[in-house]
Amino acid sequence: MWDTLVWLLIVALKSVVLLVILLVALAFLIYVDRKVWAAVQMRRGPNVVGPWGLLQSFADLLKFVLKEVVVPDATNKVVYVIAPLVVTILALSAWAVVPVADGWAIGDINVGILYIFALSSLTVYGIIMGGWASNSKYPFMAALRSAAQMVSYEVSIGFVIITVLMVAGSLNLSEIVRAQETGIGTWLGLPGSFLDWYWLPLFPMFIIFFISALAETNRPPFDMVEAESELVAGHMVEYSSTPYLLFMLGEYVAITLMCALMTILFLGGWLPIIDVPPFNWIPGVVWFVLKALFVFFFFALVKAFVPRYRYDQLMRLGWKVFLPISLVYVAGVAGVLVAFDLAP
Repeated sequence: MWDTLVWLLIVALKSVVLLVILLVALAFLIYVDRKVWAAVQMRRGPNVVGPWGLLQSFADLLKFVLKEVVVPDATNKVVYVIAPLVVTILALSAWAVVPVADGWAIGDINVGILYIFALSSLTVYGIIMGGWASNSKYPFMAALRSAAQMVSYEVSIGFVIITVLMVAGSLNLSEIVRAQETGIGTWLGLPGSFLDWYWLPLFPMFIIFFISALAETNRPPFDMVEAESELVAGHMVEYSSTPYLLFMLGEYVAITLMCALMTILFLGGWLPIIDVPPFNWIPGVVWFVLKALFVFFFFALVKAFVPRYRYDQLMRLGWKVFLPISLVYVAGVAGVLVAFDLAP
């Protein structure tokens, strides 16, 4: 019994530490997002609150928390309040199985990739709940758009993940990273390097995953859920103060999760860019963070210069382009693995 209590205490402590680090990092990631957007548009961005505007996100947090929560009379109040909590809690829970370094995961389970895929798929329910409970046509239309959009691109993401699982031979995220210690580079007689990672042999799937992740997290140019010119603020129209903050927090946590997942599946996770000194002297967690930041930079860059898609273009891209390509690539990779006896 005491062993179980100690184990639960350790897990709870790890979870609190992870959440604190993640939430503080998110504040600065939002700052980076706004700065990249501003730089592309040749303006300053946040630069007043704190040195170089570094405390802007914390000022925004304070503003949201101190605002009065306004709940419209016609809403279903229970569902209205629960919806942003569902989005945020599901997004944060998915981080429990993400290995930021070798052995650095709260739960290093053998079906980690399925756990993340399941929780990220459930996030759409929070958006649908928010849109329906608002009892207004614009939020409800946005919620329906979101359901169709997320289902469409989850299909492509699923086939991309299947391809990686076939090559790695495991559903454990840590094992997927370790499987990238050898690859094309080592077969050529080179030391372990970025040439061994899956972005190179699975490059089309790498691109599909990146674009699908943008659509999955409602990022521009696929922000149909929050299309300001059409739906004002989408499913969040009737939300204000802390509930609105929770929706935005859940969205950014989902973005960081997709960056981490791309890092693990295609960019070697915590592995150094070249496995020789001084690169392999750097701790694995540093490499993981740098790679995730690299992916996030491109998320921010796309937001700045790619115009928003029309909804029909969005759905056509998912069903008529990405789905056939990913299906063909899954069959092709399976064929190569069997034909050349490369299956793990």
